[in-house]
Amino acid sequence: MCGIAGIYNYRDNKLVNELLLKDMTSTMKHRGPDGAGYYVNGAIGLGHRRLSIIDLERGSQPIYNERKDICIVFNGEIYNFPELRKELTDRGHVFYTNTDTEAIVHLYEEMGERCVDRLRGMFAFAVWDARKGKLLLARDRVGKKPLYYFDDGSRIVFASELKSLLVDKTIPREILTEALVDYLVYLCIIAPKTIFKNIYKLCPGNILNCTSNGVSIKEYWDLSFRNGSGNDENQYTDELSGLLRESVNCRLISDVPLGAFLSGGIDSSTIVCLMSELKKDPPVTTSIRFREKQFDESEYARAVADCFSTEHYEELVESDAVDQLDDIVWHLDEPFADASAIPTFNLSRAARKHVKVALSGDGGDEIFAGYRRYYYDVLENRVRRFIPALIRRSLIRPLSSIYPQAAWIPQILRAKTFLGNISSSQQMSHFNTLSVFNDEERCGIIKSDIASSLNGYHPFSVMDKYYKRTGHVDELSKVLYVDFKTYLPDRMLVKVDRMSMAQSLEVRSPFLDQKLVEYAAGIPSGLKLKGKEGKYILKRIMSARLPDKVLSRTKQGFDIPLDLWFRNQLKDRAYECIFHRSAFSRAFFNYDFIEKMWHEHQKGTVNWGQHLWSLFVLELWANRILNQ
Repeated sequence: MCGIAGIYNYRDNKLVNELLLKDMTSTMKHRGPDGAGYYVNGAIGLGHRRLSIIDLERGSQPIYNERKDICIVFNGEIYNFPELRKELTDRGHVFYTNTDTEAIVHLYEEMGERCVDRLRGMFAFAVWDARKGKLLLARDRVGKKPLYYFDDGSRIVFASELKSLLVDKTIPREILTEALVDYLVYLCIIAPKTIFKNIYKLCPGNILNCTSNGVSIKEYWDLSFRNGSGNDENQYTDELSGLLRESVNCRLISDVPLGAFLSGGIDSSTIVCLMSELKKDPPVTTSIRFREKQFDESEYARAVADCFSTEHYEELVESDAVDQLDDIVWHLDEPFADASAIPTFNLSRAARKHVKVALSGDGGDEIFAGYRRYYYDVLENRVRRFIPALIRRSLIRPLSSIYPQAAWIPQILRAKTFLGNISSSQQMSHFNTLSVFNDEERCGIIKSDIASSLNGYHPFSVMDKYYKRTGHVDELSKVLYVDFKTYLPDRMLVKVDRMSMAQSLEVRSPFLDQKLVEYAAGIPSGLKLKGKEGKYILKRIMSARLPDKVLSRTKQGFDIPLDLWFRNQLKDRAYECIFHRSAFSRAFFNYDFIEKMWHEHQKGTVNWGQHLWSLFVLELWANRILNQ
């Protein structure tokens, strides 16, 4: 696991500023504390920070082919590199290291940009082909490893982290207001956008080619949720079980200590179970706990650790974890308001004390329908079929708009979201469910001149382009695909990558293996969500191997008590930050609306915790990143 950066002056062949490249690369020292390497030749420059995992002695980058006219800097892990190495050696290629990186160089010699088709793993890399004057950038299929770039029509500047690009003071920092609106909805910014105009993320499953003719981008992989082989339940269970085992096994390759995150949920528990079956030594597992019982999962993690006799470590996350926020915001690069970044940061820090690589259960919810909202989405679709569209539009929609939303309403009577969703299409109800600031709230908070400058832009378009790809598949498959392309890579995986890399910890995700996700996508929806039970087929596979209390527990998110924090230990700092006279948000947002949210939250009439968190994090980001 590493950090990469580079500059290519592809139009004017201007010499690369080597000091600038080194400064860009040094900014990501946390991603690669074990060493640095550079390639600078005229108009092209590549930089690398190394976190050494495989071939500790000879694996420094950049790495070259035999003639040294092809050069690579690479971030990630390629799990099928032993097979690729043998195949390429048989074809006459000479290897000087035992790294997965060198396999990519020789595979590029054989296949060019189509080399990505053969790579099984997580990656972001840059290949410089001196023979063709061509720079190739590539990102893995799911989006586990990040890659940002700036292109002004004359040069391209790229890096694993946005902050590395900002080292170049000639790159403008103009805010993209569409991205700011997206942030209010999704708590993050979905690729290819970033918070800045003219800086982009390379989307998952995409490659970028840059030559003297300019830049071109194309998608090399996508996921199909169309039902596959038509197997019966037993066949699906047997085949999926084999793929899971094989996916975990290939991720155990490491020349440094390796362990696992363990929350006590079905996903991480499955990974730990398989590790215990495949490893000779007991796995090293790490979990965190909270004093607030409603957020604490440690008893379940302990049950799994005891079941498999792991070498288990716990770390308590106290309310003073908010003191870490400045560092967390810096590592996240962009405005990012998923508060579970805090426990993820602490979990990664705790794990790094004992291991350098950790396996995680990321992706299980998205490919096996684990979130509770998937059940409600299916339920809403059933209700829509029985209520004529005219009634839903003319009666239910007006009712949803006047239905109260307050903390004092009993949980069983909180039907505002449900009423609003069934009066809308499935696509819009999915959007509404994920939205933090809904349409009415965005109208209230965004200044009128900013709203006018958006020219009718609606953040639903981010999801809609993926809905249009789904074709004739069932409703659950549509939602799973959209989440796989948006929520998973730009929220869940961003959080895990940035927080683990902040601790120089590599995280591997067996559930997101290419073979596994392609197979799981073709499993009928009824074997993923059966009645109210999400991850049905995964639970069936693990039914005789995990503790009953883990298999039967209710889904619990990796949450923190935001509503309480904003009334107690976070109150004074958040108020000072959000309402400062020079606050970043004053240029974009209506402060009458923000004051209303603040006072209602303090009185306990409405829980605006997540909304206020979004604004608080935005101010911390502006102070730490934008104003540096």
